[in-house]
Amino acid sequence: MSTTLLQMRGIMKTFPGVRALDGVDLEVRTGEVHCLLGQNGAGKSTLIKVLAGAQRPDGGTIEWGGDTVSARSPAAAMKLGIATIYQELDLVDGLSVAENIFLGHEPTTVGFARRAEMRRNARRLLERLGHGEIDPAREVGELSSASKQLVSMARALSLDARLIVMDEPSAVLAHDEISGLFRVIEELTRQGIAIVYISHRLDEIREIGDRITVLKDGRTVAEGLPAADTPTERVVSLMTGRSMVSAFPERNSVSAPEQQSELLRVAELSRTGEFEDISFTVRGGEIVGIAGLVGSGRSEILQTVYGARKPRSGGVELAGGRLPPGNVRAAVRAGMGLAPEERKSQALVPYESIAHNVSLAALGRYARLGWVDRTGEQAAAEEVTTALRLQPSDTKQPVRVLSGGNQQKAVVARWLLTDCRVLLLDEPTRGVDVGAKAEIYALVRELADSGVGVLLVSSEIPEVLGLSDRVLVLREGRIVRESPADEIDEAEVLDLFIEGSAA
Repeated sequence: MSTTLLQMRGIMKTFPGVRALDGVDLEVRTGEVHCLLGQNGAGKSTLIKVLAGAQRPDGGTIEWGGDTVSARSPAAAMKLGIATIYQELDLVDGLSVAENIFLGHEPTTVGFARRAEMRRNARRLLERLGHGEIDPAREVGELSSASKQLVSMARALSLDARLIVMDEPSAVLAHDEISGLFRVIEELTRQGIAIVYISHRLDEIREIGDRITVLKDGRTVAEGLPAADTPTERVVSLMTGRSMVSAFPERNSVSAPEQQSELLRVAELSRTGEFEDISFTVRGGEIVGIAGLVGSGRSEILQTVYGARKPRSGGVELAGGRLPPGNVRAAVRAGMGLAPEERKSQALVPYESIAHNVSLAALGRYARLGWVDRTGEQAAAEEVTTALRLQPSDTKQPVRVLSGGNQQKAVVARWLLTDCRVLLLDEPTRGVDVGAKAEIYALVRELADSGVGVLLVSSEIPEVLGLSDRVLVLREGRIVRESPADEIDEAEVLDLFIEGSAA
């Protein structure tokens, strides 16, 4: 029978003007997967930073193995046996797998690292995870996202971790890679290692979790619920404070493709090694979803349509006018916008204000003789962010203070200032909680109902099917089926991913 490994009781943490944790409780047992749930801003990140020694609590107690402890630094937490794998992996791409695993605690002789020993030990740790095929001498930057996750886990094992915190570990993984991640987690728990698993994907929680703790507004609202037996409706209600309703807005009959004019036409678009002969259309008021595994070419198609990549052949037309290939400026001027997959690194300037981030694509409107009309920029940003119900509403704050869902709203708001006619959305709800997802879905549908054409890419098949009017199924760089969203189900999509037949 498992025993209590970690007890956090009454944890408090206050930042200027904000009480992030207001008496949070968490109990974790040896060999279990304990799922920590809550909306963005509920306090999950602050709690794991307190556990990892990155933040000092203002109150409360932490017991480890029955003894009261104080993890005053990350080094102190690691010495106890607590390892944290953050969503943004802290690996060094230019170093080898072995060097990353032992970074900061390398075996040395007279100041020199014993590299052969590091590689041997790294291979042993990877074999313990069931992935001895990963070469310890290979540079981490050459690895897939799934393999990088495994390197981070091996690093945790190298520190003799007894508890591993995983923050959104599946966010960048394909469907088959998630299954592999779960197999590794099951092996770790069989070895008695406890896992604290954070995810917004409730289907994952039911599959991998043993118990659930739910945070809301910096407080624990439920602790130790059985993951397999707790209805999804109750989990959502605990997280949001309201009963569960359908996350996807109803399709408006006005959005029916046959009733709208064609806005976007993609014809026989190809890029060597990425995708071949891609052809489709998007009409005004229509949401077209692309379903495909990671590596199938879905994001590359969006980037090529947008002009960020140059195709080998084929073309793109917007409202009847052909766009010059590989020309983002021309696409934006014609009325196209892109909300990319990695909003923090590809779409936002974190330390700039919300207003400046929102106005970036339309900055020419507020520039005169090399000077920016900040008053006009601010007023326009406030108008569009108010319409999108962005919180907090003070657009002078840096955009980095926003939750994931509100950052996504800020990216969409940018294109509303440019009179966008076709909006490309790449993973629009990645890292976004269940409540914010529903808000983003409603926003996308409102945009479509106003006449905007939307092209959507998502790793979550239910999201593609639930939000789209029409679906394109992509496999190995080719469209293998096109269908109205209500005439295809998740099982059929998965079969097409595997078989590739245009059933």
